[in-house]
Amino acid sequence: MSIATPTPGALDLEVAAGRRGTPLWWRALNSWAFRWARTWRSGLAANFVYPVVYLAAMGVGLGSLVNRHLGASAASLGGVPYLAFVTPGILAGSVMQIGVHEATYPVLGAIRWDRSYLSQLASPLRVGDLLLGHLAFLAFKALVATSVFLAVAGAFGALESPEAVLALPISVLVALAFFAPIAAYSVTRENDSGFSTIQRMVIVPLFLFSGSFFPIAQLPEGLRVLAVCTPLYHGVALERACTLGRFGLGDLVHIAYLVVLAFIGWMAARRTYQRRLAG
Repeated sequence: MSIATPTPGALDLEVAAGRRGTPLWWRALNSWAFRWARTWRSGLAANFVYPVVYLAAMGVGLGSLVNRHLGASAASLGGVPYLAFVTPGILAGSVMQIGVHEATYPVLGAIRWDRSYLSQLASPLRVGDLLLGHLAFLAFKALVATSVFLAVAGAFGALESPEAVLALPISVLVALAFFAPIAAYSVTRENDSGFSTIQRMVIVPLFLFSGSFFPIAQLPEGLRVLAVCTPLYHGVALERACTLGRFGLGDLVHIAYLVVLAFIGWMAARRTYQRRLAG
């Protein structure tokens, strides 16, 4: 018994049907979501438990000492308890880690190890479809992680305003701003040797010196200027504006920065993905 294979004309009809109905990138998203549904428990620690531990240790434990000795310096935290100050920083840092992780090993693995990118390209999906599907999956993971984090932060009493719900789209933007440029790099790699360097030399310093745990005004002037130029600083500022209920027109600058970074990363990723997967 022979197995019928689709003709080029049949594939064209399938692509056309996808364009009229479900977008083809949605199929790529479904592929990532299907695997995530089977393994989500293994990522629970990285996306939920660790941030909560940070919240308890830094916000409640260390926060009690900070609040006790603030005195005249309370204004440096915006006049809020340390727990309320540090919560958006931990949230932004956690979302950054989600974006960075998704842009490194899963991207390389989709080419070198499980070859899921190559499997998707064997279907009517194009390079742009699989990239957009991966971006959509990242947005989904950021929304899930942020939703759980906000629920726990609310239970801790760390949210000062109902505007905290705005942290959901902000978290997606932060994740995309990190994912896109790093994925553009990861897709060009043959092994994972550069990923640990990114983590140690870029991500950890960003987490520590972007206003997550203390106001950047306490940094030396040179480091303060450098911090303002980093994407996590803008993510922390936006998350903090949301959770404290202080979102204003000035925060549009932070949004514009992250949007531009995400767009540049997207354009770079489209080029490197195309060169690697369809070149």
